[in-house]
Amino acid sequence: MDNILSETELKMSLAIESMEKRFINIRAGRANPSMLDGIMVSYYGVDTPLKQLANISIPEARQLMIKPFDKSCLSAIEKAIFEVNIGITPNNNGEVIILNIPALTEDTRREYVKQAKNIAEEAKISLRNIRQDTNNEIKKLEISEDDVKNGLDDVQELINKYNKIVDEKLKIKENELMSI
Repeated sequence: MDNILSETELKMSLAIESMEKRFINIRAGRANPSMLDGIMVSYYGVDTPLKQLANISIPEARQLMIKPFDKSCLSAIEKAIFEVNIGITPNNNGEVIILNIPALTEDTRREYVKQAKNIAEEAKISLRNIRQDTNNEIKKLEISEDDVKNGLDDVQELINKYNKIVDEKLKIKENELMSI
């Protein structure tokens, strides 16, 4: 029983971790190198992650600077950023690419809050699925009814705890998005 509960808690913490990673991709009007995660650049005919081709730094709060290791791929990086359509126009000065992150409007902020709420809801659905799987596992065990009931109660306590964590993290992200 303890093994099942510890495995369930691990799965739930992984669901929270996944939600946090997805929250990072919702921008809050500040520069964050993770905004460029997943951008693939065609480098000598091979799709290569941008992170492997350049240093990405934050010279100012609303600016990202991409300095490629090989200047010949500068235009390919610029093209890849255009194609991904992250809402930022790259400025190529021949040495580096500068991305100026625009200030967020009220409507944009509200849209990002909706995205964050959807991500949080998906995390809660994931937690409920984990609870359902664990409950079914516990019911299959050949143990007394009292032990089954105690096991189900323990799983319910776990999901309450992790739902509270989801709500807290969502509230933090909402405040971050709505603050100017």
